[in-house]
Formats: sequence, C-alpha cells, structure tokens
Amino acid sequence: MATSHPSRPYQPSLLRLLHAAVVLLVPLAWLSGVMVYSLYDGRWGRLPWQPAGDWIDLQGTLGVLLWPLAALFACYALTLGRVRLRQSANAAALLGLALAVGSGKLMSEDWLRDGDLDHVIYDLHLLAWLLIAAAVLWHGLALLRRGGSALASSMFRLEVRSHDSPVQWPAQVLRWLRRPG
Repeated sequence: MATSHPSRPYQPSLLRLLHAAVVLLVPLAWLSGVMVYSLYDGRWGRLPWQPAGDWIDLQGTLGVLLWPLAALFACYALTLGRVRLRQSANAAALLGLALAVGSGKLMSEDWLRDGDLDHVIYDLHLLAWLLIAAAVLWHGLALLRRGGSALASSMFRLEVRSHDSPVQWPAQVLRWLRRPG
C-alpha cells in the first residue's frame, strides 16, 4: 500500500473505481447515441456522414453494462459519498446518469428501427443525454475550480491507503448502515 503526501487530495478507492468505470462507459454510450440519433432520427440535424454498423445494438450493450455500474455508483453516492452530492455539479451529473440509464431501460430498440419516434420515454432519453453532457462539463469545470489539477488528478491515482483497500469496503458500508439515524 502506498502512502500519500499529506497535502495532496485523496479520493476513496471505491469512489475512484466506480467513477472510472462510469467515466469509461458514459462517453461511449453518449457517442453511440449520437450515431443512433443521426441514423434513425435526425429531426434536429444529422452528422455530415452516415456511420455504418449496428449502432442501436452497440448502444444497447453499453446501456446493459452501464446499468449495474450506475446503480452501484448511485448507491455509493447516496451513502458513503453523500457529502459530495452537496456540490450541485456532482448531483446534476448523477441525476443525468440516472435519467439516461433509466429511460434507456424503458425504451424499445424497435421504436427507432421502425421510425416510431413519438414516445415520451424516447424524448426523456434525448433530454437525459443533453443533461448528462452539460452536467459532465459542469462537473469537470467545478472540480477544477474547487481543487484544480491536484483534485482532478486525485481521481486517477492508483495509490490506496491501508484503511481504504478493497478488503475494507464491506466494513465501510456496514459502518455507514449501522450509524445512528
């Protein structure tokens, strides 16, 4: 286990793991959604070139992967990470993620293939992806404003303090669950 310099910010290892997984999947899902939108909808514009491939299935696969990660991340954020939700940018990013994943789970991939674009859930999904794009930008800018590059880079460090190793994660969660109301 590495020890960190006392003046450098440290982020809990479980937060970093969940955050990294979400950070890898959200942009891929967002970009595949742009491709799907351009191919099957395009009411507000299309890409100048039409992408080849089955983007609906790719985005659905990314959504299936993102669903359990988003649920775990939300559980973390609402329990061990609840203090971080006081930052509006963090709360907005989590809300956008929940709305995007939740509305995506309620959609049928056949709607777009059939040209059936008049579903409230589909409109909500489009709105969610606009929200998540804006919230991620806001989240990144707020992070840099609050702690600069030191805070931003703390999310990418591999160091783990002795009290914060994966072996301690269940105990951390149990401590939170047992805390007085």
